[in-house]
Amino acid sequence: MKRIAVLTSGGDAPGMNAAIRAVTRCGIARGWDVTGVRHGYRGLIDGEFIPLTMRAVSGVLQAGGTMLGSARCPEFLHDLGIRHALERMAAERIDALVVIGGNGSQSGADALSRAGFPVVGVASTIDNDLVGSDITIGVDTALNIALEAIDRLKTTASSHHRAFLVEVMGRNCGWLALMAGIAGGAEIVITPERATSAEQVATVLSSAYANGKAHAIAVVAEGAALKADALAEALQRQHGDRMGFQLRATILGHVQRGGVPTAADRLLGTRLGAGAVEALADGAYGVLIGMLRGSIARTPLSEVVGRQKAIDPALFELTGVLDR
Repeated sequence: MKRIAVLTSGGDAPGMNAAIRAVTRCGIARGWDVTGVRHGYRGLIDGEFIPLTMRAVSGVLQAGGTMLGSARCPEFLHDLGIRHALERMAAERIDALVVIGGNGSQSGADALSRAGFPVVGVASTIDNDLVGSDITIGVDTALNIALEAIDRLKTTASSHHRAFLVEVMGRNCGWLALMAGIAGGAEIVITPERATSAEQVATVLSSAYANGKAHAIAVVAEGAALKADALAEALQRQHGDRMGFQLRATILGHVQRGGVPTAADRLLGTRLGAGAVEALADGAYGVLIGMLRGSIARTPLSEVVGRQKAIDPALFELTGVLDR
């Protein structure tokens, strides 16, 4: 092993820069040259390579997003795109690749691995839906941003006697919404994993009003069948008379991706990035580096792609007890 490359792909996640820094410095410590790929798989096909040195990754720990950038690359879904990427890396004399990203990104990593190229993935997505890691880079920061928003909304909700429907990110996984709801004291959490009707939401909010609460919070995962703005409109139209509260919808959106990464995400990014270099040094290719039960783990990419991590049913039961 003489030269490795690292790229970030898919949605940016706070802590990605910590992983890039760890891959770079741990790789250099082993005597390897480290190359950064700009703009994810798009840059891999277009040959957007930059040298990464100790100084190049200095001061990036506290920065959100990714210093290498990210971009969508539909061409990588086809054999021609993969072949172009392999040709580019051969021309740059790159011996192995580290891919920092979520499910779609690791699908690309798996495709390169199946083509015979040494690849190691690093679990990074605020959705926390990747098989092979209990927690992924960016989750802690995104969760804390969502929680701060909920806390702020409670203040104004109490002042005006309102109920807020707060929509958080997470794609088709309700983990982020569920954790934000539990930590934020929400009356109800609506996720893709469990069907919830407008009637059920109205009943919960009506009960909160009847019990004398000055406000109510419903957390809605973006992947749920009921979207926050449409749900608020339907509830107000169909159940407004009995709910008591005035309703407002707030969609947090991409604000959850921004900001300074928490200490937890900086540490996780650092540990997983270092774990990726160690896997390459061991010749353990075609694996995802994640955190399982507090330890760095290697899971074959073939067991990761195309799957979604299940949420512990006990967490759903817990919300049913706490929101009373």
